[in-house]
Amino acid sequence: MKTQTGLLRMVLPQWQGGNNPVYELGAELLAWLVPSSSAPTVQIPLVREPGPLRNEQGVMGRHQLLGQLDAAWAAIHSHRPGKIVMLGGDCLVDLAPFAWLSEVYGDKFGILWIDSHPDVMTPAQFEHAHAHVLGSLMGEGDADFSRTVNVPVAGQRIMIAGLHGESDYERGFIAKHGIHTCSPEAIQAGAAEIFSWIEKENIEFLAVHFDLDILNPQKFRSLYFSRPDADAHAFDGIAQGKLELDEVLSLITAVDNKTTLVGLGIAEHLPWDIWNLKRTLSRMPLLKE
Repeated sequence: MKTQTGLLRMVLPQWQGGNNPVYELGAELLAWLVPSSSAPTVQIPLVREPGPLRNEQGVMGRHQLLGQLDAAWAAIHSHRPGKIVMLGGDCLVDLAPFAWLSEVYGDKFGILWIDSHPDVMTPAQFEHAHAHVLGSLMGEGDADFSRTVNVPVAGQRIMIAGLHGESDYERGFIAKHGIHTCSPEAIQAGAAEIFSWIEKENIEFLAVHFDLDILNPQKFRSLYFSRPDADAHAFDGIAQGKLELDEVLSLITAVDNKTTLVGLGIAEHLPWDIWNLKRTLSRMPLLKE
């Protein structure tokens, strides 16, 4: 294990991993909403190019995403932190920070992936790279994205909490790699499986990925599934969150008491109302440039 100290707060308003510009605003608002900190904060710049994203070798926006991954990796190496908070952006923002933490803490490190979806797909299954990130952290999938993962995380040191409705491919991947899972209902019942996993795998240092789509879209509206202009059947067949904010807070607080929390990534914030209001105000007389 490398000895590192200090907390680094990162903001990566990456939207290309889900091909949705609202993620950029979501990350900026998260950075505004979180409590102030004396820790250094790094804003990772976006690779901005004219025109729509292109599918490059099976990945939408590959060029932009890899440029941002390199920038995040460079910032981490510059600071060499022992702990990282990442505010995103789409789920792929956690690739660089969690890869670094795996390198720092080695076989004492684990990942709690709080998400309705496992994010273990590859370009063969899905062109949006935010669904590839956990697989990349395991050293699987597209080699361009996993190249910075110097210490891949073994499946048994990963717990996907809140998972349900997974595809046949995802179910097979999880079984093949021995990844632990916990349903939303099990979390609401006390999350005993998660604490047993921490003890069984002797996880001393933990990174937590908090995808906001774990939340119930009827209770929290700034989610993919709360898009106001979506067709009534637009999300049929896609697992939607079932938890509430207090339940997620209780879980993360509890695991922090059982381990040393060294990473926290928050992703997939989609503030539709604020996005639409911002667009309207930008075209309003006396306000528009």
